Amino acid sequence: MVVLAELEIYCSRPHAPTRRVALGDTDLPCDPSPGFGGILLGGIVARHVAAIDPELLPDLRHLTRELEDGRRIAQPRLRHRLQVDTIGLSASTHRLLGDGEVLTFDFDDKGAPEQQVLGAVYAAGTLDGAQRRSVMATLRRSIDWVGPIGGDLIASLSGMRAGSLLSRTALENPTAWALDQLGFSGTGASALVPGSAPAAKEVQRRYREMLRMVHPDHGADADDAARRISELTEARRILTGR
Repeated sequence: MVVLAELEIYCSRPHAPTRRVALGDTDLPCDPSPGFGGILLGGIVARHVAAIDPELLPDLRHLTRELEDGRRIAQPRLRHRLQVDTIGLSASTHRLLGDGEVLTFDFDDKGAPEQQVLGAVYAAGTLDGAQRRSVMATLRRSIDWVGPIGGDLIASLSGMRAGSLLSRTALENPTAWALDQLGFSGTGASALVPGSAPAAKEVQRRYREMLRMVHPDHGADADDAARRISELTEARRILTGR
């Protein structure tokens, strides 16, 4: 099991006189965007946002816009105050884990839902430039997420469509994964010259060829056909943009 992204959030205790949140250690790789870091932050938000007072959600969305623009943030937000000092606060650590090709969330749910969501949003605000804009857009999608916290959420946050079929490799380097799925990688006659990209017509031709190969009508395993068709379709979308 490998830790792919990690966020430590410090929260005031339930009966403390003031409501506070602070950031601890972070490891949030966001390349290619939103990366494993953006997926972890989106997962934290999606897990906890349903427990937040709906009247606070407009302020949460506005906060993502303020942080995205690099503005100074007035406090408190969602009735909690951000601080740097972690003394007297309790730490919770959230992780995105990789077990081979499978991705899973490991949440540590100490603290109020507002604190966990704010921690994720403030952590996104520490990112640079384009990464910050992309991850904030990811977080706004996670605010509206309805469904289980698993493979479909990871697919939605990453911008891919293969649901729980997504692999760690696909998220680390989507283009390389797509080329491999459609048989453009390797050293055979169909492989690309290193550094080149296939034309859209060639991608479509290869997609149709491989679609016939994996279809049960042509002798392929019926139980595996749906998975392979989904992967090939997603690979075509990555390489052609449609």
